[in-house]
Amino acid sequence: MWYAIEGHDGPGVLERRLGARTAHLARLTALRDEGRLLLAGPCPAIDAEDPGPAGFSGSIVIAEFESLEAARAWADADPYIEAGVYQRVDVRPFKPVLP
Repeated sequence: MWYAIEGHDGPGVLERRLGARTAHLARLTALRDEGRLLLAGPCPAIDAEDPGPAGFSGSIVIAEFESLEAARAWADADPYIEAGVYQRVDVRPFKPVLP
């Protein structure tokens, strides 16, 4: 089943986010290579493609896992958690409809 994972950045964490980005992307690349990633990306904190020092408000990942518990375990192991980027992570089932 598909799951939506939404990480919410804490205040002033842009430098920590940038420091953990390589490890974060490696995990997403592994999901993609396994055919389990539908989409992933950050949410700019302002209405701009490149938010600059405003940074990001969080990230969204939609990926396939065998269970909600497996999706939560994967999310809990994200390098952004360890780096203190995310102040909260929501994980919930997702049903793709379109396109």
